Amino acid sequence: MNKAELIEKIAKNTDQTKAQTERMLDATMDIIRKAVKKGDEVKLVGFGTFTKAKRKARKGRNPQTGKEIKIPAAWYPKFRPGSEFKALVR
Repeated sequence: MNKAELIEKIAKNTDQTKAQTERMLDATMDIIRKAVKKGDEVKLVGFGTFTKAKRKARKGRNPQTGKEIKIPAAWYPKFRPGSEFKALVR
């Protein structure tokens, strides 16, 4: 499912227009992005938790040359699904 299909389904379930639904979805995603960037946890009970995590520096290999390279430490977004979501998928 892509964003347009998601918007269509949400609009149908909430009796909103697609334009209103798209603005709400965009605002929701923007708020989650900003909160995670700041280091806050975003918990959606039954769905999951969005957090900011740090990846350690490590060594890797250039696949073209085989030469060893150093990969620097970096921050990345992390999602942990909630127990209800996990149970639904199983």
